[in-house]
Amino acid sequence: MRILLLANYYKPEKAASPYLGENKREAFAKAGFDMVLYTPVPTRGVSEEARREYRQRLYEEELDGKLKVHRFPLMREGKNPLQRAFRYALSIWKLYRLALKEHDIDILSISSTPPINGLMFKRIKKKLGCKVVYNLQDMFPDSLVTAGMTKKGSLIWKLGRKIEDITYRDSDLIVALSEDFRRIVLSRGVPEEKVTVIRNWVDEQAVVDIPRADNTLFDTYGLDREKFYVCYSGNVGLSQNMDMLLDVAKSLIDRPDIGFVIVGDGAYKKQVEARVASEDLTNVTLLPFQPYEKIAEVFSLGDCGLIISKAGTGVSSVPSKTWSIMAAARPVLASFDKGGELDAIIAESGCGVCVPANDPAAFRTAVLNMADDRAARLAMGENGRRYIEENLTRAIGTAKWVDVMKAVTATEREEVLTHAE
Repeated sequence: MRILLLANYYKPEKAASPYLGENKREAFAKAGFDMVLYTPVPTRGVSEEARREYRQRLYEEELDGKLKVHRFPLMREGKNPLQRAFRYALSIWKLYRLALKEHDIDILSISSTPPINGLMFKRIKKKLGCKVVYNLQDMFPDSLVTAGMTKKGSLIWKLGRKIEDITYRDSDLIVALSEDFRRIVLSRGVPEEKVTVIRNWVDEQAVVDIPRADNTLFDTYGLDREKFYVCYSGNVGLSQNMDMLLDVAKSLIDRPDIGFVIVGDGAYKKQVEARVASEDLTNVTLLPFQPYEKIAEVFSLGDCGLIISKAGTGVSSVPSKTWSIMAAARPVLASFDKGGELDAIIAESGCGVCVPANDPAAFRTAVLNMADDRAARLAMGENGRRYIEENLTRAIGTAKWVDVMKAVTATEREEVLTHAE
């Protein structure tokens, strides 16, 4: 089997959950699949010196030759949204043109970021005679609405829905990251046999409980090992309810034994920094994005790990960082939409507490309960680790992906997909 991968970002770039793609490619290579990957010269989190180096070596082979990586020159990514959108469009156009030159491809495997990826499926399928497997990691344009970037019924929303319909129509198989995503896709008229679910996983060998005495981040950033910490790690963006988090932190300023740590970066980071400084929130510590090599220390940093979003933004998602919190044997504290998949998993596994989004009183109470009941939070952490080991390990997740790739070209497709789920 020969798989074509089109990626707008690729290592050494810094991106969310880079291990997922790496784990999949390694599993594909072990299964005997050949892969061809096209991607721009790296830009995110990469120095100009590194970019010059990659411009000199536009072709590499990895995984004992099973993965062939082709890079092409492209402008550096800027912070201006319009500039980034233009770069995205240009990158997709170049990926599309390169894909059309390929041959002997069995499967085009591509993700939902950016969502306009789906516009190139039909021509590539016709030219190459291949199948398309679409990795659905984000519900577009719903995500723009929940982030406050547009409104339902707007021109952007209508355009997004049209792109979504085209993408689903031209995909041979849609791999959704949650049952909630699957239900939404099916509600939009997609045949049931075209949609399967593979949850994102965590590398349980890489993300483990690091005892506080051995966690170097406490020394690096001068954190008090005697305090109880609520730790958030990830995107500091528009959909995360950072203002409510800071409001609750401010209300607990008289509890010197409780601290809040925010690790990461994003579009709302400057506003968070401004509030912390102007309101003298001495119980809030802001840390920069950490390299993947530090992932176990990051998720072992807090006494509980935080999942937080504004109301309406989390009803159809399960943030991947949830699994890392659980793998580090830390309880999950979620301020999230109730009634969704994350709420159900937390209740089923006993790995933490989920309170309604946009409810500062409930969130504050949950923080205090965890801070004051060490035995309960340790039990939640153990429950979370056990759930990961039984359901969401690297081996389990990648095996499902290997099955799916075999199934999409197999006669016994339904049987194999049922096994994958």
